Amino acid sequence: MSIAFDETGRPFIIVREQDKKERLKGIEAVKANIAAAKAVSRTLRSSLGPKGMDKMLQNQDGEVTVTNDGATILQQMDLQHQIAKLMVELSKAQDDEIGDGTTGVVVLCGALLERAERLIDHGIHPSRVSEGYETACDLSTELLERISDEITLNDTKLTEMKKVAMTTLNSKIVNRFKDKLADICVSAVLSVADFDRKDVNLDLIKVEGKVGGKLEDTNLVNGILAIDKDFSHPQMPRRVEDAKICILTCPFEPPKPKTKHKLEIDSVEKYKDMQKAEMEYFQDMVKKVKDSGANLVICQWGFDDEANHLLYKAGLPAVRWVGGVEIELIALATGGRIIPRFSEISPEKLGRAGVVKEVHFGTTRDRMIVLEDCAKSKAVTIFVRGGNQMILEEAKRSIHDALCIVRNLVVV
Repeated sequence: MSIAFDETGRPFIIVREQDKKERLKGIEAVKANIAAAKAVSRTLRSSLGPKGMDKMLQNQDGEVTVTNDGATILQQMDLQHQIAKLMVELSKAQDDEIGDGTTGVVVLCGALLERAERLIDHGIHPSRVSEGYETACDLSTELLERISDEITLNDTKLTEMKKVAMTTLNSKIVNRFKDKLADICVSAVLSVADFDRKDVNLDLIKVEGKVGGKLEDTNLVNGILAIDKDFSHPQMPRRVEDAKICILTCPFEPPKPKTKHKLEIDSVEKYKDMQKAEMEYFQDMVKKVKDSGANLVICQWGFDDEANHLLYKAGLPAVRWVGGVEIELIALATGGRIIPRFSEISPEKLGRAGVVKEVHFGTTRDRMIVLEDCAKSKAVTIFVRGGNQMILEEAKRSIHDALCIVRNLVVV
């Protein structure tokens, strides 16, 4: 192949020995497409079922992924053939619609195409094979509807839902703890389900993880693991009941002029006057928060030791340096308003939560802030633990599949 230019300077490609190349047509093209689909199916076949093996995948950046999730494997494969790309889309559609069975649907497709190839070899036209498969699909759907069982929410059926979740987890890396994880998944889905509308918003179920601990340390939090922070003062209480949260995006510090100024202090009295003015400013800010009825402060910015000490003396636990995304999440969950200025603080703008607490875990004593029983959200969090990042990510994928399957039992 070479590049040439016409009289106007526009480039065009000359493909060498083009006359010797042949384009596949008819049955040969069909068989070539079937061969590509069978190759993808064979790749996933060894990871199907409880005896299936995991695949280790490495991307261009050298990052390693260990999984037996069909959709994840196919997404990370560099496929060029168009029919192979269709198999990836098939697996993705299964993942989006059902949430599980991404490996099985590709293996089934490969098996059907393999049988179709035998029928084509016997002289049956591909259109007739396709019509036969459509008829078989209709018959299979009718049979499944006849033998299906209706799920009603009582203790017996909850056990059945748990069994379905355990079946999903049985072929995953977390299968040793499938009993506990199935319980967690069923409880999480039922916590956020709208039974009147038969709808489950999976966005209300957050799956968070932190490296460390064991898989069996995974637990369900009735609220949100909002921020990877701790309370600003070591002597502040680590648990706040019936929290009224003041959500601030303004710092606990005196206002700074927008133009450059130089302040000269040439005596002890002037320094004390400046310190007194600064103290009065801090006290006024703390008083405004206290008068609103708040018993917890969450601030997007930091504050110095003086403001921190005054908050502690006033009995106001505080969390500082909270990111903008976490601030918005807390405001939505608690029903609070984000307050940009101290002059706008009012009781109506406070968020509310049943319990706000600081939790510790791991040998490194990592800390996180947990908000439970939030006023405006039924959100729950599945907090996953694992020995390393690969185990953690695979456990998250497994739990997501189980959540989707339990969701499907509720919305039918």
